[in-house]
Amino acid sequence: MLTSKERAYLRGLANGIDAIFQIGKGGINENQLKQINDALEKRELVKIHVLENSFLNTRAVCDEVAAILGAEPVQAIGKKFIIYKESKENKTIDLSLVKSGGR
Repeated sequence: MLTSKERAYLRGLANGIDAIFQIGKGGINENQLKQINDALEKRELVKIHVLENSFLNTRAVCDEVAAILGAEPVQAIGKKFIIYKESKENKTIDLSLVKSGGR
């Protein structure tokens, strides 16, 4: 579970990245989940866009994807959401800096 400071730090990091996945009216499928999980292992922080024609609730999709992949929802705003999952082999984001108050 992320603290509010960690979540704010991750939102700041995600500000500069583009959405690399889109979820359409078909919803989420196994292939997309595998690709998102692979991207999380590589990047740790992923931004996803829910298409306008999907009529899906962005927060609900964010929570569902995060729960299935064992990731943490960072933010869901508008039609985009951000999720975080600590990488096992490609660790690049150090949240211990946030916990100690440093940046």
